Amino acid sequence: MTDEMTDDIAPTTHTCSNKPPKYARVRNSLRAEYDWDTILPILNSSLVAHVGFIDEDRPIVIPMAFAVIDRTIYIHGAKAARIVKKLSKDSKVCLTFTHIDGIVAARSAFHHSVNYRTAVIHGFARLVNDKQEAWDALKAVTEHLLPGRWEEARPMTEKEQAATGVIAVEIEHASAKIRQGAPIDDAPDYALPYWAGVIPVTTSLGQPIDDGKLLEGVKQPASPVRAARKFAQFSGN
Repeated sequence: MTDEMTDDIAPTTHTCSNKPPKYARVRNSLRAEYDWDTILPILNSSLVAHVGFIDEDRPIVIPMAFAVIDRTIYIHGAKAARIVKKLSKDSKVCLTFTHIDGIVAARSAFHHSVNYRTAVIHGFARLVNDKQEAWDALKAVTEHLLPGRWEEARPMTEKEQAATGVIAVEIEHASAKIRQGAPIDDAPDYALPYWAGVIPVTTSLGQPIDDGKLLEGVKQPASPVRAARKFAQFSGN
């Protein structure tokens, strides 16, 4: 299989530097996108950020809920969690976001691929100590998953906020890589009697299922419908 998602992820920078460092340089720029207007929708339509960091000289990658405020990415967890402790002091991190939009079937196995949208973020993590910033970040994480949910639920208590660690990732370099369209076969293979095309991959939110413990008269809130519309809006299919 050629043209895999990791073949030519091409980081970019939002700083004044014209040339990214070696670890973030473009290997193959054919499908690289550098502008924030392309990168942000990939983040906005992702349910999970895979957060990579080093702990005791070992690479660790943990999937986490997140939110984006301006150009800062916020993640959170229990203050006792390893990732919160490790990322509390300007740690270097790498976040990845991935959407698979289709399986690309070519006439040869060599040219099979996938249609996808990916974003790679390099940055520095810091522990959020400001109470208001932490509150805003936790609200944003909730609202990212279910728009409007913050006002539908019981307010967070001071004890709950105190038990939650919030990490801010300040973006240093960022990139997107996108593949769309049909398979690309070798010219002679188009004369062969093999099927080729794209099998779409779709992700959608289903009908909400209550927990079976609702008080009488409690109706389904609006946030699940808003969430379904939000993520459908950013679908690559």
